Amino acid sequence: MPMDIEQFRKAGYQAIDRICDYYYSLQERSVISEVEPGYLRENIPLCAPEEGEDFQVIANDYQKFILPGLTHWQHPSFFAYFPTACTFEGILGDLYASSTCNPGFNWSSSPACTELEAIVMDWAANLLGLSEAFTNASGIGGGVLQTTASDSALVAVVAARSLYQRQHPETKMEDLIIYTTTQTHSLGAKAGLVLGLQVRSIEVKTEDELSLRGDALRHALDEDAKLGRKPFILIATVGTTSTGAVDNIPEIRDVVNDYPSLWVHIDAAWAGLALSCPENRSKLYLEEINSFAHSFCTNFHKWGLVNFDCSTLWVRDRKHLTDALDITPIFLRTKHGDAGTVIDYRNWHLGLGRRFRSLKLWFVLRGFGAEGFRKYIRRCITLNQLFVKLIQDSEDLTLAIPPSLALTVFKLSPKLKSANQPALSTESLNELNRFFFGRLSARHDIMLTQTSLNGTFCIRFAVGAARTTEQHIRDAHSIIEKEAKVALEAWDQTVNGISIVG
Repeated sequence: MPMDIEQFRKAGYQAIDRICDYYYSLQERSVISEVEPGYLRENIPLCAPEEGEDFQVIANDYQKFILPGLTHWQHPSFFAYFPTACTFEGILGDLYASSTCNPGFNWSSSPACTELEAIVMDWAANLLGLSEAFTNASGIGGGVLQTTASDSALVAVVAARSLYQRQHPETKMEDLIIYTTTQTHSLGAKAGLVLGLQVRSIEVKTEDELSLRGDALRHALDEDAKLGRKPFILIATVGTTSTGAVDNIPEIRDVVNDYPSLWVHIDAAWAGLALSCPENRSKLYLEEINSFAHSFCTNFHKWGLVNFDCSTLWVRDRKHLTDALDITPIFLRTKHGDAGTVIDYRNWHLGLGRRFRSLKLWFVLRGFGAEGFRKYIRRCITLNQLFVKLIQDSEDLTLAIPPSLALTVFKLSPKLKSANQPALSTESLNELNRFFFGRLSARHDIMLTQTSLNGTFCIRFAVGAARTTEQHIRDAHSIIEKEAKVALEAWDQTVNGISIVG
């Protein structure tokens, strides 16, 4: 039999207790799951039961079988990818949102869903210093919650394509091109794959700190113009996933002035949250973004304390979204929608139904406050500065590129034993660092990820988990130094008998 209210109350109390116990024990848990592929099929029946089971059995099976198979992204020693935000305020927001089951596709389906989203998106825009032109209150631009930055980029590409085709109706689909760089997140390539469009990846250089420069963009635009191709959108990045690189937005703006049909979407999925702190706004080019960008995205579920998923997308002109995405059959028409007096957010993204994400964003922003939010961002940056100092003091570890906010990219670069010893080739260094990273990856008490900087294999260290402390940074560095020494000793024994250990 399905649960009744009192059974739900009892199970809910137990669930909260177990979640609290989980967080009390998080520090002692392995960061990475230790199960082997296929483990769950050996423990869970492969067909649903014919008769309903007692919920206590189900809840116990979650503890027994599911928890061991989780990688703990909110663990204080999780430094891979970008730690996903997880706060109790966000958990409760999700719980309340799930309890009312509103699909929120138009204002009439639940007015609070639409109106709260419009308000908190303006709160968030103000927190980050975005121009009033991007706010819902402007009546022209506006913000909308999406699932991920990939969805936000896809929506921006769809809107940009629709606008370009309306302005240039003679354009053939096969001539349209999405511009990215060699450091852009895979969301650019995926948008091209989904929409059947060409994607041009402009090469960025290490000497430019992997930032897209204006001359490289202009060269690509001029080259494609001669070939009859039609670049219609550039996905510029503020804080790349690989290294935290920031494209040169002022130079991009100067180039785009000569190409007014080029939509500029700013993907700031991770670093955009650092705009909450005024001291970061100049180096992240907020003034320039506000002056000309068509759309801007950042993920509050990455570095913004809101539980996954919560990707925020702002556009300078909401009509570009609705012109591209508005399909209104008679069964979706409403009095207020027809009158244009409300926002129908289903026309601002690809799907119809949508989750009540704004509730958890509201809970978090109210619970932490703007100053508490900024304090968290600054603390993560300070912790990363500590890690940078430890790497700089290391004998064999070096920074691969200047650090970016709360992200550091480093590599193992052993000192030469003597002046006569030849330096390792790039290929040999890459092989050494892959071996080194393999040792780190085999551990369960820390998690990092890899990247490649124009052919150089490196390791990423991203600070962001809300429970990470200075001691976790120092412990992580000790682990990294220990594995570096083991890797060097093993390498020394395998390279033709020639010692490379300083």
